[in-house]
Amino acid sequence: MPTKRRLWTTIAAVAGLVLTVIAPARADNPIVQHIYTADPAPLVHNGRVYLYTGHDEDNSTWFTMKEWRVWSSADMVNWTDHGSPMSLATFSWAKQDAWAGQAIERNGKFYWYVPVVTKATGRPAIGVGVADSPTGPFRDALGRPLVENGEIDPTVMIDDTGQAYLYWGNPNLSYVRLNTDMISYSGGINRIPLTTAGFGTRTGDPNRPTLYEEGPWVYKRNGLYYNVFAAKCCSEFIAYSTAPGPTGPWTYRGTVMPTQGSSFTNHAGIIDFKGSSYFFYHNGALPGGGGFTRSVAVEKFSYHADGTIPQINMTTAGPPAADTLNPYVRQEAETIAWGSGIETEPSSEGGMNVGYINNGDYIKLKNVAFGSGATTFTARVASTVAGSSVEVRSEGPNGPLAGRCTVPNTGGWQSWTTVSCPVSGLTGTRDLYLRFAGGSNYLLNFNWWQFTGAAS
Repeated sequence: MPTKRRLWTTIAAVAGLVLTVIAPARADNPIVQHIYTADPAPLVHNGRVYLYTGHDEDNSTWFTMKEWRVWSSADMVNWTDHGSPMSLATFSWAKQDAWAGQAIERNGKFYWYVPVVTKATGRPAIGVGVADSPTGPFRDALGRPLVENGEIDPTVMIDDTGQAYLYWGNPNLSYVRLNTDMISYSGGINRIPLTTAGFGTRTGDPNRPTLYEEGPWVYKRNGLYYNVFAAKCCSEFIAYSTAPGPTGPWTYRGTVMPTQGSSFTNHAGIIDFKGSSYFFYHNGALPGGGGFTRSVAVEKFSYHADGTIPQINMTTAGPPAADTLNPYVRQEAETIAWGSGIETEPSSEGGMNVGYINNGDYIKLKNVAFGSGATTFTARVASTVAGSSVEVRSEGPNGPLAGRCTVPNTGGWQSWTTVSCPVSGLTGTRDLYLRFAGGSNYLLNFNWWQFTGAAS
């Protein structure tokens, strides 16, 4: 097993942050801690938010990105890692740069529009992945680019009329009218005029008179069309414009998120979910983070009465839980509000599992509804060593011990067995910590867990 990257061991020394401000036990942003993520694109489907991101490689000194990742949540605080259902290898005609894209559902299929550099021309083009599930696997829908004009950052929306639009571009802003098959278009490539009235005024660069830079996010809400975009490189901030129709005319409305954080780029995605509005973005907040090693975060916000967007600032707290987590049904180990030390990998039993676990590593689950009380904890585990354990705790990774399950040597890192142990003291709705204990080497792999008790 490869040497593990332990993000939070140097947290107090990174970027001058103070441990009490961004302590792992309290913070919930960034929402993924075990890899670097960028360019968030959320999609609401069947009571869950599916979050499509890029993946910045460790130690990158450029936008080195080879795959895309998918995460999901029903409560905005506990996020399930679905791995990488699409990569550069999905597109035989692409050679590099798995950059910012967006997915959308239509007629039971999921279409993921992404920019890549083509082998044939060496220029950016937009490809389309298609899947029967929001978590993939995605396959190349066309075997070639959908459009190619040397620009990036597609965003997609389906209007109330059923007409779908694909927008993209840096330095320009273009769009096409997608056909109902979502993999072809009619009417050619159209250019949106980048006027200062529509997209604000940039100073100091005669070649870029407006604030529009890249990363558009176009959507409709209460009859108004929004274009939220990365503005004025570099460093970027997030701005937005509105229009009465999907192609304009656009009117510049101002700043959504000022320049802040330790990444010189930013990229927005906005959704409504379970009665609230959420703003996704990225920064460089994790140890080793920066402009090429970014991390996705999210904030809850409320529109003003006139539909304008308030100014939003980055936080380490993140949003409050939008729902509770049910511990009495099977929960994937890779469902995490905050992880310390752990990583994830594909599991032989399907999906992902948590692995590369050392003594003292832990997983935090937020807002877990134990009701009148849990009595038993069950975990699906694998190991090549004996004597390690999964500790069930609350209040913190070193909080009150509710129970301890011993993990045997199962004979292999993917040779799975189920272990159970009694637990006590877990009532009401509280945060849960699963802490791992044992020797000095890798301890175990962890696939899923479930409680039983009076409320089950």
